[in-house]
Amino acid sequence: MSTEKATSEKVALPEVSIEHAGLAPAPTGAGDESDNESINPLRGVPREELLANVERFTRESGLEEHLSLLQKGALLVQSSHNDVDLTEEEARALREEKTHKWRNPRALYLTVILTSVASAVQGWDVTGSNGANLSFPDAFHIADTGAECEAAGNCTSNSWLIGLINAMPFITLSLFACWLSDPLNHYLGRRGTIFVGAIFSLLAPIGSGLSQNWKQLLACRMLLGMGMGIKDVTVPVYSAENAPASIRGALVTTFQMFIAFGIFLGNSANLAVRNTGNISWRLQLGSACIPALPLLLGVMFCPESPRWYMKKNRPGDAFKSLLKLRNSPIQAARDLYYVHSMLEYEAQVIGQAHGPGVIGFVQRFAEIFTIPRNRRATLASFIVMIAQQMCGINIIAFYSSTIFTNAGASEEKALLATWGYGLVNFAFAWPAIWTIDRFGRRFLLLFTFPHMAWTLLAAGFCFWIPSTSSASLPCIALFVFLFAAIYSPGEGPVPWTYAAECFPLSHREMGMSWGIATNFFWASVLTLTFPPMLQAFGSVGAFGFYAGTNVLALILIFLFVPETKQLSLEELDKVFEVPTRTFAKHKVTKVLPWFVKRWVFWQRDAVLEPMPHHHME
Repeated sequence: MSTEKATSEKVALPEVSIEHAGLAPAPTGAGDESDNESINPLRGVPREELLANVERFTRESGLEEHLSLLQKGALLVQSSHNDVDLTEEEARALREEKTHKWRNPRALYLTVILTSVASAVQGWDVTGSNGANLSFPDAFHIADTGAECEAAGNCTSNSWLIGLINAMPFITLSLFACWLSDPLNHYLGRRGTIFVGAIFSLLAPIGSGLSQNWKQLLACRMLLGMGMGIKDVTVPVYSAENAPASIRGALVTTFQMFIAFGIFLGNSANLAVRNTGNISWRLQLGSACIPALPLLLGVMFCPESPRWYMKKNRPGDAFKSLLKLRNSPIQAARDLYYVHSMLEYEAQVIGQAHGPGVIGFVQRFAEIFTIPRNRRATLASFIVMIAQQMCGINIIAFYSSTIFTNAGASEEKALLATWGYGLVNFAFAWPAIWTIDRFGRRFLLLFTFPHMAWTLLAAGFCFWIPSTSSASLPCIALFVFLFAAIYSPGEGPVPWTYAAECFPLSHREMGMSWGIATNFFWASVLTLTFPPMLQAFGSVGAFGFYAGTNVLALILIFLFVPETKQLSLEELDKVFEVPTRTFAKHKVTKVLPWFVKRWVFWQRDAVLEPMPHHHME
């Protein structure tokens, strides 16, 4: 491939520097941040030595025909003070990374959107279970209310059984399926792993709808958890690895947006089949297979992750993928050599990745806790993931129909109110596409958690309004809708984006598996315990409990979760070099007093001291 033209120009970077591609940190405007010089392993390497290193890389990789292009890319990465001979077309493409950051190849957007459809299966299933909870317990004689269970004295045990059936996908996912994604990714790649997950996601809901007893339903939901776990680990990582850093958060956010879309579609399906009699719950559970079909048919036509190819020492294939995912060959060459140089740096800091066997699996798992850089990412991803359950969203997603009927609503009104919740959840997921990279992950979490706490508490207090009052259901629905509107652009998308990006490539599947396992283990605990909690504490007590856990999550995020916006996946190594104690101490002793002075007492001259040694969040 030749990219040279008769007309060329010598461009001095800051106009076409790597900052424009999002490969280096962007200027920040949030007060809770401090500046830092990003990692660049090429900085300080003499020009002639760098060009010789590129020549050796192309020779070893079989990319000799692209030598000139890759040398330009390496010089672009090395320093914003280099002069690089670029064609007019190359210079324009690099400039437009800053001026038109959303102008990317169609293949990039199709890949991200198509694979994110995988999450719609999850959202649809959650709401299918929500509606089916009103009828399948009676069909299988395991209802936890009514004369039948009271006469048998098994209402409480039936509550636990219903919770187990609802929670089984999450239990399977957290204890087994998400860990299986590590070896699957090693052997099959990102696309192949997603394809396997799509097969389970297509067949398991169909089996759920055809179940003849609760044991068969439990088994089908276990298989559904297999599909959810395999793809939920892989899809956010796949999207993060394909996306430019400047819009990575927005593109990975589509995963959560499609969960919200699946919830909305599932609620719509619940309403559509509500009058179908005894088969309504079968249709509600079985219809969750619909989003898996386009995923199954389309995923193998998407380009494989360039970073996965680099991990497998296949730079030629990585370059072919980057040519499909970037606007110009110069961008593909620059990103290819940047990833190569950062992986060499990563190998020096962290060590070479272990193989896929049992010993390698155990070693990689241990290293997400024993290597300091990984341990900090593990702690931060644990907090943002468990916070998604601490905020209480799944008590609404799984049990809103039950909650609204407890408030005195008819089954039809409960389904209609749940549909409204799904619509709000989906509509307010859209702002995250524009805010997650502009304001940052940490800012969105710190801003939304206090508001989720008070809206959930207010919704609980509304249960004190007598169910015979016409104001009861509208007041409860109002605060549930407000809660969903605040959750959707904040804690909704951030955990998936954060966990997918915060680990180094050598431990990325393992780290994402850890995050997903954390999220869905506690989702299963929440789903399993909420029916008994409703019986023991009532609606007011249950909502009040989760309002309190919102506050606890806010404190943990403030102390232990650093910012990751607009940094390349490789540059995040620098973010997680800051010791946890140093980070938390700075937040308590510097950031918190500054916040009180600036935003409580309105002292405009208040100054925030930076992190020691200019480490950034």
